[in-house]
Amino acid sequence: MSSYASSKFISYRYASELALMRGKVSRVSQKNSIAFFTIHKAASGGELSRLSLAIRVASISKANVPCMIFDEVDVGIGGSVAEIVGKLLKELGSHDQRQVLVITHLPQVASLAVHHYKVSKTQENNQTLSHIHLMDEKMRVDEIARMLGGISITDTTREHAKEMLQA
Repeated sequence: MSSYASSKFISYRYASELALMRGKVSRVSQKNSIAFFTIHKAASGGELSRLSLAIRVASISKANVPCMIFDEVDVGIGGSVAEIVGKLLKELGSHDQRQVLVITHLPQVASLAVHHYKVSKTQENNQTLSHIHLMDEKMRVDEIARMLGGISITDTTREHAKEMLQA
């Protein structure tokens, strides 16, 4: 255990040790910094998301929690970090008696799901209606391709989506 674990301060680097701590984390140090700051002053939106996820993973990964819901916990991140977050979320859901629901706009996270639902909204008679559809394999490829490439889905984005879904 690091020397930080006995105090009420923690560097982002040691976020995975939170499960070993019994105190409340209220201050963090930025990368390569000795000075500690309150979390809201030191962390960006993406860093707050990652810190929040690290705390959740460390504190409940071994707990008997049957269902976890993560609503855009991946906001402010992308690329390889998004893939790592997706893998952490998938690992949380790999336990026999646990269901993990993730709301995301990132293809790196969505492509790692066991089941993929698309949520859409429509307006009817001045009322907003939400629709949820379980996607089949073809629909998933098209949706991941849309998340990757935007409005225009090309053969290249479809191939990239297929590759991500097979990983």
